Amino acid sequence: MLFLGSDHGGFSLKKELIEYLEKEGQEVIDLGCDNEESVDYPLFGRAVAKEVVLNEGSLGIVICGTGIGISLAANKVEGARAALCTNGTMARLSREHNNANILALGARIVGGELAKDIVKIFLKSTFEGGRHERRVGQIEETS
Repeated sequence: MLFLGSDHGGFSLKKELIEYLEKEGQEVIDLGCDNEESVDYPLFGRAVAKEVVLNEGSLGIVICGTGIGISLAANKVEGARAALCTNGTMARLSREHNNANILALGARIVGGELAKDIVKIFLKSTFEGGRHERRVGQIEETS
């Protein structure tokens, strides 16, 4: 299961990605927003993160103008590991080394075709474990 959410700045890219993902056979759940009227990105970043954490084995994609704010909001949810990626290498390594469960994208930073490539790589990559497990465990620790 794949949860998507965006603010108004990411709405258009989110729609484009949902269409792409559904054509690829992905089960997609859109958690909003529903149009390009101004909304607050933290609401949607947290909504996606909460669903990803509650639904073991699921992944999420969050989108705002830069991807920064919505990824910060998503990462406030315990168990969420949102990674802002601007290319395929970052997407692959975020999964392989950091066990990211949420991909953050900036709609004003990456175009539709690049975003599709990033998403494709993020979804096919898996956590390597091994030496990375200790570090991911340290990320999960609360202060």
